[in-house]
Amino acid sequence: GNLNFSSDRAFFLVGFSDWPHLELVFFVAISIFYSLTLFGNSSIIALSRLDLRLQTPMYFFLCHLSFLDLCYTTSTVPQLLINLHGQDRTISYERCVAQLLIFLALASTECVLLGVMAFDRYAAVCRPLHYTTIMHPQLCHTLAISSWVGGLVNSLTQTGLMMAMPLCGYRLNHFFCEMPIFLKLACEETKRTEAKMFVARTIVLVCPAALILGSYARITRAVLKVKSTAGRRKAFGTCGSHILVVSLFYGSAIYTYLQPTHTYSESEGKFVALFYTIITPMLNPLIYTLRNKDVKGALWKVLGRGTDSE
Repeated sequence: GNLNFSSDRAFFLVGFSDWPHLELVFFVAISIFYSLTLFGNSSIIALSRLDLRLQTPMYFFLCHLSFLDLCYTTSTVPQLLINLHGQDRTISYERCVAQLLIFLALASTECVLLGVMAFDRYAAVCRPLHYTTIMHPQLCHTLAISSWVGGLVNSLTQTGLMMAMPLCGYRLNHFFCEMPIFLKLACEETKRTEAKMFVARTIVLVCPAALILGSYARITRAVLKVKSTAGRRKAFGTCGSHILVVSLFYGSAIYTYLQPTHTYSESEGKFVALFYTIITPMLNPLIYTLRNKDVKGALWKVLGRGTDSE
């Protein structure tokens, strides 16, 4: 069963069909989450465009994150909803590879971008006087473009390596075409290819994670030196939200992508994947904006209630 160049073959996505009684619950919940994700992330992009106070590096990166999350959930959720509806659970070879490539590119970009955002928070908290000179527009654009390019390169590398492996069987025990599931389907001994892919994944997950931990260690040190409780609370406020997003996203991604193929459990993997494909992109706008008076101010202004408070 070498499925390498079998473009006529389709994969069967098992999804959550092992739990038929959960499918309707999942369908409703995921539809709601997806709508909230689309609404929340689009709102952030719109507000940042409309309000001058939000045209700072932090919101520039937040816009990129929101746009990324919109694409990222859309690369998997519609497929999942069709699957939960139970009509057609097949996906063509080409669409499956395209989904794998796009999803991996967006997820890798998010890894890098979260690292960049941690650096931005570090500059804001630890170098407040030099913040505008450090995070000048040119650097912000370069960092954002590098995140996208880095994500794409990582994805092309891994998808290329994956497509070179002969696959045995085309029953994918997942709700979308994701890398660990393909590694499970590989026919022959794939240790060398897997080792190369593992290195690529480690770079894209571990390097930004290290940058994030380093930034927050320094931020924490700087904040603890602040005398006023209000100042301390403010600094921890801006950073606390970022740490929360990062822990959810990285925790679930590291669990999935940095464990050896033979220990990877497909059914557990599906539930963990719900975290980084649906929950985190939905929470990002909430976490970043609910605790933020600039965004609230911009929102009231747009809704026409901010005129008297100006």
